Amino acid sequence: MTSDLHRKTCVPCQGGIAPMSREQAEVMMAQVPGWQLSENAGLIRRSFTFKNFMAAQQFATEVGNLSETENHHPDISYGWAYCTVTFYTHKIGGLHDNDFIMAAKVNCLK
Repeated sequence: MTSDLHRKTCVPCQGGIAPMSREQAEVMMAQVPGWQLSENAGLIRRSFTFKNFMAAQQFATEVGNLSETENHHPDISYGWAYCTVTFYTHKIGGLHDNDFIMAAKVNCLK
């Protein structure tokens, strides 16, 4: 499935809304290949592999810069030859459209 999700812009979430249901999240997953939905459908995560530590660190920095631009920030962990990116919307304690927009944008970085 080809998606234009990466072309969208994150809209600030003010909270006070329900997180996305498992069913909604499963539909959105088709637009972000490589990402995994958590067991409780509360977050999405993807691990990327690299040749070495510096390449993983550079990717983590690129994800961080993109996240600042979009004002939607993931949890990022990296080490020797890997970088794991996790998205969920903190203000609602679960998934929002922004998480999938960002996942699609991150996929474009790799």
